[in-house]
Amino acid sequence: MNLKGRVLMAIDQERVRQDKKWGVQRHDDGTWLQILIEEVGEVAQAMQKEKGWGKESDADNKLKEIIHVAAVATAMAEQELERKDLIFQEAE
Repeated sequence: MNLKGRVLMAIDQERVRQDKKWGVQRHDDGTWLQILIEEVGEVAQAMQKEKGWGKESDADNKLKEIIHVAAVATAMAEQELERKDLIFQEAE
């Protein structure tokens, strides 16, 4: 499998894990942004740790955290697509 396929599979697996852990989530835009920024912050922590700047409590698996960012963004897109599909169906 090529790199893109491996990444997309990892994102899908993370989305499945998230749904199992929290159920299907629906949030307002502000809440989604808070969740996404928290995940981006963990990517930054992992980057700092790689350079020796991090704290012991910082995230240390950069790839895992990048996948989390992509999975949260995917969940946001799922909700937005669902909302747009509902609006389209109501207009028919």
